[in-house]
Amino acid sequence: MPKFSYSAFDVNGRERKGSIDAASSDDASAKLRSQGLFPTSLAEQAAKQQQAKAASKKATSASPAAGPKKPPMVFGSVIGTKGLAIFTRQLSTLVQAGLPLLRSLEVLGRQEKNVAFKWVVDSLAENIRSGGTLSDGLLQHPAVFNRLFLNMVRAGEAGGKLDVVLGQLAKFMEKAERIKGKIKAAMIYPIIIITVAVLILVGLMMFVVPKFKMIFEDLLKGAPLPALTQLVLGVSDFVKNNILATIGIVVLFVFAVKLLRKTKAGLRLMDRMILRLPPTGDLFLKAAIARFTRTLGTLMASGVPILQALLITRETSGNSVLADAINVVHDRVKEGDNVAGTLEGTGVFPAMVTSMIEVGEETGQLPEMLTRIADTYDDEVDNTVAGLTSIIEPVMIVFLALIVGTIVIALFLPIVRIIQLLS
Repeated sequence: MPKFSYSAFDVNGRERKGSIDAASSDDASAKLRSQGLFPTSLAEQAAKQQQAKAASKKATSASPAAGPKKPPMVFGSVIGTKGLAIFTRQLSTLVQAGLPLLRSLEVLGRQEKNVAFKWVVDSLAENIRSGGTLSDGLLQHPAVFNRLFLNMVRAGEAGGKLDVVLGQLAKFMEKAERIKGKIKAAMIYPIIIITVAVLILVGLMMFVVPKFKMIFEDLLKGAPLPALTQLVLGVSDFVKNNILATIGIVVLFVFAVKLLRKTKAGLRLMDRMILRLPPTGDLFLKAAIARFTRTLGTLMASGVPILQALLITRETSGNSVLADAINVVHDRVKEGDNVAGTLEGTGVFPAMVTSMIEVGEETGQLPEMLTRIADTYDDEVDNTVAGLTSIIEPVMIVFLALIVGTIVIALFLPIVRIIQLLS
């Protein structure tokens, strides 16, 4: 029976070379595919060396060109979380369809419009082409792929479930992006209203109130003004005469807040205020718990050990208060304690979360239970966002009415005295 030399890729995208006995090249190709290998070249060992070289040259010329040697100049992020989620979903779909990992990356690299991210994808493909793994390539781009992404891919490669893990990772990123979008949408309306209110207030103080001040000085002849009117006129004078100082104070305040967040104590203080600030504190807490449970559940379902999963979850929690609590859980679990009791002791997580995790530990289905908790809290976030959206509109209207109404009353009181004097 003839013997064929082959070059092929396995399901993880690694290149394999060897020989196989088969009646024909088609039979050899079928045998390789039944072993989970995808042949790229196949030739009888009795063929001439010149034919082998020609086939090798043809395969080399047919392979896509490697990515650029130098990365393009990039300002800001190479790709956003939404774009990365789309890439992960596309890669998961191609791999699950049976396409080799290298071929999948080559397809995605050719269709990528973002030049910077195209270079990253081509770099991943080139790394696999040279015999490396996908996780090795991800490790070279820490600004694009975080530790969560890297460790889930490593777990998938180690367990031979890369296609499944990529699907879980894509689903996780899509859900996280959906929740983030809902929270941003809920915050857009109040931000717009507050911005409009500030602009109206500045316009009244700089252009309208000074006109009334001139009228009051002419008609009242130095008569004392009501206290509310004096307050409004004083604020107007300050804003008009110190507009640059006012802008500087606002900029300085924003800079101070950012500087405070760079310190550990300041970050903890502000994150604690965010979680306790009514009425949005409950929303941010539920979103953070959903993110924590989904991340931990996804990592454990992918085969990542719980201690390593807790460390990764701590770094991706997005809130220092939760990160401190997760760090305590990690240390206690390392000493042999269970997850549920330690979470309850932190005082951050609600009783419903700890009780469901306790059930998951007792039944041996902790990853599934964590995912259920995340789904439950995602629904809670949806309901909270809907409730806040319905409440914010009347609250903002009342807020604007109070601001404008106070200025109108302050300007109307002296007008009443002027009418009395004229009569």
